[in-house]
Amino acid sequence: MSTTLLASSLLHSSLPSPPITPHSFLAHDTTQQTKFIQFATTPTSTLNSSQTTSDQSSRPKEVISNPIYQIGFNSVSQDNRTGSKLQVQNLVKRITALPTSHKSRIIDTFQSDGGFNTISDFNDLLMAFVEADELELALKLMSSDISSSHGLLPNSWTYSIMIKLHCKKNHLSEAKRVLDHMLENRFQPNAATFTDLISAFCRGGRVGKALEVKGLMHRIGIEPTIRTYNCLLKGLCYVGKVEKAYELLMNIKKSSKKKPNIYTYTMVMDGFCKVGRSDEAYELLVEALEVGLTPTVVTYNTLFNGYWKEGRPLEGMNVLKQMKDRGCVPDYISYNTLLFGLLKWAEIRAAVRIYKEMVGIGYRVDERVMNNLLRRLCRGSRREGGLLKDAYEVFERMADWEFVVYDFTYDLVIEAYCRGRNAASALVNLHRMVGLGYDPKIVTFDNVVRALCVEGKVEEALSVVVMYRGRGFPSRATVDILIDELNRRLRHSDKCRLLAAGLKLGLIPNRKARGKRTLIRIQNNSPCTMSVE
Repeated sequence: MSTTLLASSLLHSSLPSPPITPHSFLAHDTTQQTKFIQFATTPTSTLNSSQTTSDQSSRPKEVISNPIYQIGFNSVSQDNRTGSKLQVQNLVKRITALPTSHKSRIIDTFQSDGGFNTISDFNDLLMAFVEADELELALKLMSSDISSSHGLLPNSWTYSIMIKLHCKKNHLSEAKRVLDHMLENRFQPNAATFTDLISAFCRGGRVGKALEVKGLMHRIGIEPTIRTYNCLLKGLCYVGKVEKAYELLMNIKKSSKKKPNIYTYTMVMDGFCKVGRSDEAYELLVEALEVGLTPTVVTYNTLFNGYWKEGRPLEGMNVLKQMKDRGCVPDYISYNTLLFGLLKWAEIRAAVRIYKEMVGIGYRVDERVMNNLLRRLCRGSRREGGLLKDAYEVFERMADWEFVVYDFTYDLVIEAYCRGRNAASALVNLHRMVGLGYDPKIVTFDNVVRALCVEGKVEEALSVVVMYRGRGFPSRATVDILIDELNRRLRHSDKCRLLAAGLKLGLIPNRKARGKRTLIRIQNNSPCTMSVE
């Protein structure tokens, strides 16, 4: 593909932009870093104004006609940040739409077409690479000669982008070094640049370093924004320093220059919930409402998470009601957290209500949680027969959603069908369970045999013994169950054959098999004797 065509595809592609991927932390390239520092540390006093402005008349005609200049860079001035932001957004869309093999050639295209008109153009492409998570391309652009060869020198925005890049790559010492260089050379970082570095330190649990950067802001006269404080609060709570976070929140409230927003309260609430102090978190929610703030779904989810961890999931149900009353719509995380907590603490009835509400909205419950719910319902049906219907419904829905039913869940489902006098479904699922490669427990076989005998299906019960013998089955309990049923039906030959098979397997039944001619009596675990009456 020609360079002109590549540039054109970069700027005119109509392909939909895929979602931005999470930040990737790549290995540090020392060579690239050294080259850029050489570019970045050029004294600003050597800057020639004639070199920092575009001179279209001196550029070759084919460069001027290149679409990357006609459409990609629309002469955005350095102080027009709004226009530059739109420029970056446009470039991000084009970059993400390009095939991976073409992305690596973007910088080569710029170099062959004569480079950049202004440092603002350079900054926009560099920022677009960072925003698109093309971090290696950003490093390549910084290390290239494409800017310095045209007399372009970095400005404050260039350094700020560089700090953002290093923060994304988790190269925090490099990010701090760039910040120090800015200050030494009398560049003025803005609050957003400081906040990027503070946030990165906090994400890594290095709150002490983050506080040092905040102190530096104060020393040079830059006022932290509420976003800066929110990052610090999150970092303090992340490392368990909840009291310091709460103290910082109190100081923010006393400030006349800024007021906490709902995210400020949410950060501290999350900190309290993580250390088992959900009641104090709830008090902060009440306070936020009193000062006129509107809680978000994340605010409420924080409380749901805190309550279930403290073994108080029903408190979460009360918060859910308040949440709805205030017009905040619960999301998937809200319901899933509540459901998980209710199951964890065996609040089955409440869990069923949340499950049905989720399904009614259209949410698909997580496969693992569905297995947990089904097991809880099956166990609960031993005490409350009314839960059997819910267990059957959940089991059927799992089949509709093509969820995997775990082996230990299958054992309980079969038991539930047997308890509900549905031996046919129990037998079908026993066959299905074995077909999936699972090994049913011996008690599961016993339950099926017993259920079949209760329903008078002794032939099916005997077939279970024949089909699955050798898996530690039949057990003594199984033989006893069948002997009782055969005695009741006066199936003399069958019961004798069953007894003989049991003895061959080393089983000593606890029952007697009686008939008109044959009595097989087993007593005190002594060898079998047979006599004719």
